[in-house]
Amino acid sequence: METIITQLKALPEEIKVGITGIGSMGKGLAFQCHITPGFRPAAISNRNLAKAEGCAKWLGVTYEIVDTVSELNSAIARKVLAVCDDCSLVCSSEEIDVLIESTNDPLAGAKHALKAIEYNQHIVMMNHEAEVMYGPLIMKKAEEKGLIYTVADGDQPASMKILIDDLAFYGFDLVMAGNIKGYLDRYTNPAKIAPEADKRSLDHKMTSSFTDGSKLCVEMSVIANALDLRTPVPGMYGHRMDHINDIFKHYDFDSLYEDKKPVVDYILGAQPKGGVFAVGYTDKEYQQFTLDWFPVDMGSGPYYLFYRPYHLRHIEALKCVAEAILYGNSRLKPKYGIKTNVFCYAKENLKQGDKIDGAGGFACYGLIENLEDFGEDGVPICIAEDVVLKKDYKKDERILMKDVDFQSQSEAFELYFETLKIKGDIKMEYPFASQEVLY
Repeated sequence: METIITQLKALPEEIKVGITGIGSMGKGLAFQCHITPGFRPAAISNRNLAKAEGCAKWLGVTYEIVDTVSELNSAIARKVLAVCDDCSLVCSSEEIDVLIESTNDPLAGAKHALKAIEYNQHIVMMNHEAEVMYGPLIMKKAEEKGLIYTVADGDQPASMKILIDDLAFYGFDLVMAGNIKGYLDRYTNPAKIAPEADKRSLDHKMTSSFTDGSKLCVEMSVIANALDLRTPVPGMYGHRMDHINDIFKHYDFDSLYEDKKPVVDYILGAQPKGGVFAVGYTDKEYQQFTLDWFPVDMGSGPYYLFYRPYHLRHIEALKCVAEAILYGNSRLKPKYGIKTNVFCYAKENLKQGDKIDGAGGFACYGLIENLEDFGEDGVPICIAEDVVLKKDYKKDERILMKDVDFQSQSEAFELYFETLKIKGDIKMEYPFASQEVLY
């Protein structure tokens, strides 16, 4: 059987990739497209044009700054990298085969993807916030046109899916899909985290969202919605341990798996840092007998630990793109609709009139919840930017939708309400309908 690389090299034309968002991830994606056989970066865009142009110069390729779709298409036809500050141009070209959405703005990311689908571009979603909020709707629109929608390889959700696919092939049932997190401080904020962020040249608010657990919960919501998994409690357990091999000391898997419903969780401070894991179950005596030959750290049965000690971000991101183009496969997609989401909890005592400032902000942290347990009355942290509280909240209280004025983000919320209808089996009740949002 030919390898993927062999097949890519044999393509009559390179796969033309458009990238929206040239931050650290987008820059890496452009580089990977540049060095991988069968691919080429056709167009890149960023609101800050200097970042996009700087990326093009760094790649060492011929490029042109474009202001219209016709200019963009002309550059692509001449195999010149098109560079712009208007992401909609990249999404409006039928010369591009696949769009990789790499901004960290959920609404903008969704709009980019939906526009690209109109122009027959396959969608690879590196924007997990857009995936959690709007993935089912984007997937539906793509599939209606015979296009592929997939979450990108390289980050934790797709890395977990690789492990889980292996378990299924081996005949194991999935019990837990998990993330290995290095640190957690629910109450950090952009000011507190600034010194650590500056050491790594990272955005303060984004780093705060990593540290307060909001980003972790978003990642786990992505995999939960794709595979119909649950969180055992709001925010998951997150047991602290020294090494992933200690997991059987901290979880009662008989109790956790009593209802045969697999869960998502994370472990804290354990080696290998940056890894992901899965716990599988088999009641086959022969399998248990042969697995006893392996180190006991893997488990003594019927539960067994499998882990991947890394996720490689942009370095491994293009494999799912190749599989989408060559085989029509999607690595990971939200086929169960929004079964979980990440909702706002107060980081401190908040007053009526205070503004919630989104994931990683000063006001709230986000916890993953099952919608069937808690309903849809929570405020999704991914789009809770500049929404105003109508009442006081105490530290660690869950913020309710009926207690916020979200008119400043009405478009984001309208699209969310529309997405909730996709493949949903949860009763829809909107106590906040008095805000006259139309969808």
